[in-house]
Amino acid sequence: MQTIPTIDISPLGTPNHHERDAVVRQILDACTGIGFLSITGTGIAPETVETVRRTVREIFAVDEASKWDQAITRDNYRGYIPMGFFTPNDGSGTADKYEGYKLHHEVAPDAPIRTACPLYGPNLWPREVPGAREVVLSYWAQLDTVADQLLGALEGGLEIAPGTLRDAFSDPLTNMTLLHYPPQAPDEAGFGIHPHKDTDALTIIAPDPVGGLEVQTRNGGWITPDCPPGGFVVNIGDMLELWSGGRLKSTPHRVVNRSGRERYSFPYFAVPRHDVVVEPLLSPIPGFDRPPVHCGHWSAEIWRTNWPDEQAGADTPELGTLHI
Repeated sequence: MQTIPTIDISPLGTPNHHERDAVVRQILDACTGIGFLSITGTGIAPETVETVRRTVREIFAVDEASKWDQAITRDNYRGYIPMGFFTPNDGSGTADKYEGYKLHHEVAPDAPIRTACPLYGPNLWPREVPGAREVVLSYWAQLDTVADQLLGALEGGLEIAPGTLRDAFSDPLTNMTLLHYPPQAPDEAGFGIHPHKDTDALTIIAPDPVGGLEVQTRNGGWITPDCPPGGFVVNIGDMLELWSGGRLKSTPHRVVNRSGRERYSFPYFAVPRHDVVVEPLLSPIPGFDRPPVHCGHWSAEIWRTNWPDEQAGADTPELGTLHI
């Protein structure tokens, strides 16, 4: 598959088995082919997305001193991510050209699950944008519903027991990153975000009108999702690839913003509960050999090794690694 299909997923919520089965087949074909799809029929209003986009702009318009006061730390990977914080591990030394704001599944300070896993907790919300929490969490809840529908469709397409995937997302480690990409000069080296694979199960993103997302095809070329207005781009992450024994494809992608305009993005990353161990639910396809992933350990390692002076250990799965 060298193109990214657009699929109306509204039949997933209907009792018409014929229509639902047809959509399930389309979703499975996309996820086993290029690993990306554009979806419509989610029920999420375009006005909702625009409200989130406006809120994200307001968050990044906060003065620099206040942003740094709310920056991520080694002990709490929530809050502001400074420009140039991430440098790809390809030896180029060219930092990614974006600033971010990290949010995780919202958990109350006294939630019992915090005693089981220190990754849970309340988010930092920018003081200067008082409506941000309500706007983002309302949108987040709608994306939870879409993710649940897609996971249910993949259960059907892979012919595994209903609930096998979806049940792993109670008290999840799902997270979002709010992103701001300044424009890059035409001859400027580096990327908004360098080529990578997502380390989650499933990613959902409302494309920015500025564009810049590029997806690698199986022959090594790069294409842009042709997502209609009001639609969303979805891609498979390494965890679903692992669960499926290599059938679903986690595909490299990147961001390059040479539009001359500011680009804003807010991807949603679906990650299972902290105690879930992800391993093949089906016999792996020939050549697919990846170790099981403990979601709590994996997540902790992802956050830890984002710091430039930290190294991955021998027990850290190489999720997100691009094998050249």
